[in-house]
Amino acid sequence: MTPFDTPLAGKNILVTGATGDIGAAIIRRLASVGARPIIHFSRNERAAASLLEGIGGKGWVIQADLSNPAEPAALWDAAISQAGSVHGLVNNAGIRTEISIEDELDAWQAAWMREFQVDLFSAADLCRSAIRHFRQIGGGRIVNIASRAGQRGYVADAMPYGAAKAALNNLTKSIARNFGKDGVIAIAIAPGWVRTSMAENYVAKHGEAAATADIPTGDLASTEEIAELVAFALLPSQRSINGATLDVNGGSYVR
Repeated sequence: MTPFDTPLAGKNILVTGATGDIGAAIIRRLASVGARPIIHFSRNERAAASLLEGIGGKGWVIQADLSNPAEPAALWDAAISQAGSVHGLVNNAGIRTEISIEDELDAWQAAWMREFQVDLFSAADLCRSAIRHFRQIGGGRIVNIASRAGQRGYVADAMPYGAAKAALNNLTKSIARNFGKDGVIAIAIAPGWVRTSMAENYVAKHGEAAATADIPTGDLASTEEIAELVAFALLPSQRSINGATLDVNGGSYVR
């Protein structure tokens, strides 16, 4: 292989939520272009180990529960301890909480707090750790997996998800504007429907036409599309996309 085949050779990249459909695709793509992924998982240790084996063992596996406010910083510290240095962070972990305005107030508040802890606060803590580390090593990359929901609003029973992803978009822009001078490049990727197991369950229940009704291209994005875009955003040559939000929604939301 040539350097053109492995443009991320020597780069240690932490990917949160790596055992999910999108996370696993990201890990495989990064490994294929030379990166050494740091595979974060919350509960599915077997899937994480299998993912590491599938990329030839060239990486690391670390467990952390991102719903616990103490664990994002601990995850970063463990990544540094195992890998020595980290050159890129992909905040991919996320949950989608359903809660109705008709539910009890305590349930409503708990749902919002958990959603924001996993989808925003944990990412913010990891970004803080990453920026401080990147300043020491001459720069680094942050890729935050946001959502179309954070761009155009979301369904009534999942408003916490859309709000958290909108805040993640803004966090990305703030990092880009304030720390680009330190060599910290931050990009958000905002997918619409992606063909994951969750999406397939929806299709099985409601039909393909219901899932693609407002997508002009007529299809859901593949996990490989997202992974390819993440790898592109991590390329050292791509500095001027700093602060960008890259939409991957088939034209269902156009800014």
